[in-house]
Amino acid sequence: MISLYKNVVVWDASRKSAEMSDVVINGNIIESILPAGTAAGNGFDGRGKVAFLPGFVNAHGHAAMTLLRGLGEELPLMEWLEKRIWPVENRLNGDIIKIGTKLAHMEMLSTGTTCFADMYFSMDRVAEASLETGIRCGLSRGIVGDSDGTRLKENLDLARDYNGAEGLVTIQLGPHAPYTVPNELMTKVAQKAAEYNLSIQLHWLETQYDWANSGNEGVISPEDYLVKTGLAEVSHLILAHCVYIKKENIDFYAKDNITLVHNPKSNLKLASGFAPISGFLKSGVSVALGTDGAASNNRLDMWDEMRSAALIHKCTTSDPTVMTSSEVFNMATAAGARALGFEKTGLIKEGFTADIMLVDLDKPNYVGWDLDNLPGYIVYAGSSADVAATIVAGTTLYENGIFSTIDRDKVISEAQEARKYLTNK
Repeated sequence: MISLYKNVVVWDASRKSAEMSDVVINGNIIESILPAGTAAGNGFDGRGKVAFLPGFVNAHGHAAMTLLRGLGEELPLMEWLEKRIWPVENRLNGDIIKIGTKLAHMEMLSTGTTCFADMYFSMDRVAEASLETGIRCGLSRGIVGDSDGTRLKENLDLARDYNGAEGLVTIQLGPHAPYTVPNELMTKVAQKAAEYNLSIQLHWLETQYDWANSGNEGVISPEDYLVKTGLAEVSHLILAHCVYIKKENIDFYAKDNITLVHNPKSNLKLASGFAPISGFLKSGVSVALGTDGAASNNRLDMWDEMRSAALIHKCTTSDPTVMTSSEVFNMATAAGARALGFEKTGLIKEGFTADIMLVDLDKPNYVGWDLDNLPGYIVYAGSSADVAATIVAGTTLYENGIFSTIDRDKVISEAQEARKYLTNK
């Protein structure tokens, strides 16, 4: 099936400025990008007022935590986890996690996200939900403790059953963090990742207490730990948060197989601190962007994350020139796609997958935009309210409030009932 988008404003992180173009999509692939007004045939006409952008890649999160939103507000991370989150999570089951995941899909698609990373439980149900919706994803079973190896086995089974499914799913191994996974098990996870050519995603130095709580402080440095356990050598290592990486060790992370994921709003809300993102970028470290879970954010809105990332680090460095619009947009799109194993996603290029968001520029907050300044308008003036449609692999999954593959009312009703069950309210 061929789809034509005429007179749209094309921009991605690889372009200094936007271009007026006609875009032809053949099936799930961007087939050609032509000068505006030159493509023959009928199709969607943006009339020069619709931006044609790559969809966001939410590179770190816990989708089903949409059902835990608002629990334990304004608490420190460990108190929040131990007293408010983990007790409720003990009541979760596969059916509830699928409901919470579908709820997350609606929130993400309506805000322009076409791909998401997820680390949680009952991940077979998350994969099932994602394939039903048609959204792209990188999934891992969160491994905590696991004295009997059950959770690692579940993660490997998940990879066996779903890695590469319909071209929409990649599977990573998901050891939660060094303070919840014994060193011996972390080494075993890295060995299994190497054996099965799987990537790994984990939480890394999120708070100032993480390393001390792992039992490794004063014994081995975080970077030597990554080497000793074998984590540094896996096909791709995705490290979420990275707030307390020391400046003198930043260069260690400038490796082709490592991506750091910045979660600015979650780190702000939990008072975890400010990751040295501008230093990462200056050293050539690959940095992606994610929301974290809705319980700690409380939104799955990549527009918020993008703007927050751009503004926070200008202030923390006292330098308004850092974190350019293109850098931040790359973090929110192409960098996350590559980290999750989708090499031809995240840019508007011929031969790339058609994972697209259409953004309505005919709004008050865009008055004054032109092809040169559009990047700044997208990052600083744009919002999720501007998303007109979200397309994954050439299929429109969301358009003007309507979901093509999700029964909105059914999911919300089921989510409300699940929330009551989880909270006994």
